[in-house]
Amino acid sequence: MEITESQIKSIVGAVMAKMQLGEDTGNMHGIFSDMNEAIEQAKRAQKQVRVLSMDQREKIISIIRRKIKENAETLARMGVEETGMGNVGDKILKHMLVAEKTPGTEDIRTEAWSGDRGLTLVEMGPFGVIGAITPCTNPSETVLCNTMGMLAGGNTVVFNPHPQAIRTSMFAINLLNEASLEAGGPDNIAVTVQQPTLKTSEIMMKHKDIPLIVATGGPGVVTAVLSSGKRGIGAGAGNPPALVDETADIAKAAADIVNGCTFDNNLPCIAEKEVVAVDSICDELMRDMVQEQGCYLASKEVQDKLVHTVMDEKGRLNRKCVGRSAKALLAMVGIEVPDNIRCITFEGPKEHPLIATELMMPILGVVRAKNFEDAVEQAVWLEHGNRHSAHIHSKNVDRITYYAREMDTAILVKNGPSYAALGFGGEGFPTFTIASRTGEGLTSAATFTKRRRCTMSDSLCIR
Repeated sequence: MEITESQIKSIVGAVMAKMQLGEDTGNMHGIFSDMNEAIEQAKRAQKQVRVLSMDQREKIISIIRRKIKENAETLARMGVEETGMGNVGDKILKHMLVAEKTPGTEDIRTEAWSGDRGLTLVEMGPFGVIGAITPCTNPSETVLCNTMGMLAGGNTVVFNPHPQAIRTSMFAINLLNEASLEAGGPDNIAVTVQQPTLKTSEIMMKHKDIPLIVATGGPGVVTAVLSSGKRGIGAGAGNPPALVDETADIAKAAADIVNGCTFDNNLPCIAEKEVVAVDSICDELMRDMVQEQGCYLASKEVQDKLVHTVMDEKGRLNRKCVGRSAKALLAMVGIEVPDNIRCITFEGPKEHPLIATELMMPILGVVRAKNFEDAVEQAVWLEHGNRHSAHIHSKNVDRITYYAREMDTAILVKNGPSYAALGFGGEGFPTFTIASRTGEGLTSAATFTKRRRCTMSDSLCIR
């Protein structure tokens, strides 16, 4: 029987209300009141996980995939309801992407050498219990994607989710443990605490049984992880520029850029945050963005109002604006627009605060460049050395190559929307932990393993 829209809203409302009151969390799997207890339970579970065969791990992951699909709309609605960020339709797509394309045990491989002096194996083994810090921008997506990869590698995971998204994160963690139990695996493959704080995060990062910490968030949390004395995988900030030169298909570039920028109201860290366009096609590009792609052309007065609304005098973002729609942002400054307006655009210098700052909102400033070389120079400046993501629209292979080398980012999308990098309209696998700062790039199951060499001297080579 199909579940109706009103039934889904009723389910989400009931779940959120119960979790708001603290009901049922005691019956949820993987939820604890004390961080030390959570870590201890994850440690016990890991002793069982590490001896599971790959087939057994894959069985759990297969059930996780099914449960994500079954709960995609509920998870999406919970995320929007709790955080106020993003939109339900795009969050459903993100959950389906996680379910269908996140790598599992196939990402765990063994290398072997054999020769006159015997046989050597290099195997990918678990770290053990991994500590993970997750954001409010993708609360359930990050939890689900991370756990699938970590479990495939033989690990369990302790989450310290963002407090603004704890109910959504707890729902996802419970789902993961239900999948493990259904497959005959252990409980507590993923755990968290009812009230995550800076203190619980500190306990997790300093705990002797946590050898690896994975942080997905802003520069502050990544810096804290890298200062912990533990091995850290850090997915930090980005400010991805999209460069458009005169050889590009301008109409397609406009559509791709706006589609990427507005996906889930610009919450993905890989999303286009600003455009750098060469002078000869800049007007045409902006015209297409406004006339064909639902962009609102902001006057200087509206730009100034937006600056004072979306950030404070120190340049810190107003959290009430992050992940909101273009229509909602414009309403905050007294501008009413129709529903088809999905992005705010304007032309300005690269130093403009709405251009130079990673906003995570569908505000897309356009910087005019004298020529391609000037465009690259401005794009490099705008990316701020995060080495995270960048995009280019060009039909000149030499220029694309030059841009890629100059940007030196973990992700580079050529002639497509930013989300193509995550396997959505492009080849490859998704991840919601893009470790640009620590160099791992797009993380997967293999990222959460350590290489161990096992050598048999003068034996087991039979050729």
